[in-house]
Amino acid sequence: MRPPRLHGLFLVALTAPVLLACPVIVARAQEKVVPSDATAIPMPPPVPPARPAKLGAPAAPDLVATPLPPERPTDLARPVDAAKPSEAAKPSEATKPAEATGPGASGKPTETGETPVPPPRPPELAGTALAITVTPVDDSACRRRLERLGARFEPLPPISNGQCGAAKPLKVTALADDLALAPPVTLVCEAAEALARWATEAQVTAQRDLGQPLKGLSIGTSYECRGQNHDPDAKLSEHSFANGVDVMGFDFAGRPGISVAPAPEGSPEAAFLAAVRTRACDFFRTVLGPGTDPAHANHLHLDERARNAGHRLCQ
Repeated sequence: MRPPRLHGLFLVALTAPVLLACPVIVARAQEKVVPSDATAIPMPPPVPPARPAKLGAPAAPDLVATPLPPERPTDLARPVDAAKPSEAAKPSEATKPAEATGPGASGKPTETGETPVPPPRPPELAGTALAITVTPVDDSACRRRLERLGARFEPLPPISNGQCGAAKPLKVTALADDLALAPPVTLVCEAAEALARWATEAQVTAQRDLGQPLKGLSIGTSYECRGQNHDPDAKLSEHSFANGVDVMGFDFAGRPGISVAPAPEGSPEAAFLAAVRTRACDFFRTVLGPGTDPAHANHLHLDERARNAGHRLCQ
């Protein structure tokens, strides 16, 4: 007969006190857990310690007054009598400027509210204002080139008309191959040279497209003091400086002339007008004509207006 199993009871007896002590251990552990920020009780900031008695109360800052400048030395003081002008230095009645008369002459508003009249201009400031003078550009080299191009021209006196004018204008009557300008143009040399070079190319184009040489250019305007597009409120045109010319048409010896106007598409006249207009952009800085705007519907406007970075306006 086998003896009874006692080892199970022995283990139960050993583990029972441990199991009973677990709740106590868990409870004590929970008491030692530090609460989180969400459940922490805010504490007031610490109070600084009291100021030691031996240091006393803080002293008030010293207020320093702004120092005054020293008194003026007596030897530099200006005598009262010396500051007054002498009787001899006073202007006489004959040299005094005439006093203004009339309402408001004293500079104070009148009883009727009229604007006071300004005092007269002092005699020492009277006279003609200084005129601004500009040294004319030396165009001697340009004139020599114009002669080699076969142009016929003569110098004109300087033109001065308010803001308009030209220091050294030229009257050009004909270009190479006796190409007449009707009427003669008044241009500065740079614009005249550009016209002469372009006319040489137009002569070649006429022979190629029309089989006829050019005999003349019909001119509308060269020098004229006016605003752009004849608008008096607009900026001054290059015509105002003898720096632009309007070509109205082209004359030939053996065929009718060609006016600057829209021509039938595909015709020799249309090809000629398109070619000479395109070629003008190689010599002039501004080329305007039919299609640009209504003001240039019947002529080619050619000028040498300078622009930034050498920009050209061809429309």
